[in-house]
Amino acid sequence: MNQNSSPEVWMRGPVEDVPALLQPVAHALLQMTEDVEKYIAPLDGSLLWLRPENTASVAFHIQHIGGVIDRMFTYADDRPLSEAQFDYLSNEGVFNPELTKDVLLSELKRRVAGAIGALKTIDVAELGRVRFLGRKRIPTTLIGLLFHAAEHSQRHVGQLLVTARWVRALGATEAGECAIR
Repeated sequence: MNQNSSPEVWMRGPVEDVPALLQPVAHALLQMTEDVEKYIAPLDGSLLWLRPENTASVAFHIQHIGGVIDRMFTYADDRPLSEAQFDYLSNEGVFNPELTKDVLLSELKRRVAGAIGALKTIDVAELGRVRFLGRKRIPTTLIGLLFHAAEHSQRHVGQLLVTARWVRALGATEAGECAIR
């Protein structure tokens, strides 16, 4: 860490009104948001959708992180996914020129803000309660879903970072050779 950067989110103290047991989830989601913003900052918008060697695009990772957060928090709230959520899932990574860097980042931040708001309302006595995942209703727990939202998001940040560096290194000269769709 250089002297001009702030400490990681977890080192800045508790997130206001989030129960102590859920602070790691809040910290991970907030850190992920800052990391995504930092890693995509140097990218020209035309590079977001590139899929070098048929890898997932940077845009896919941003959409998928937001989608996972939304889906896991829906299951945590003991609700099934809506048709809109299934539509979102099926369109993650599908090229859409209207989804600019700013739009993708804004949507991600909106979903994280909603997740942090939801964490503030969770009764920690319920964390061990059974919840169900997906149409197959795979049993898990409330804390399992919340933790998965955080750790899965972090996993995709790592993939996003590698892809962002890759497409940036390719630059505009080779960008035409990479698949967008």
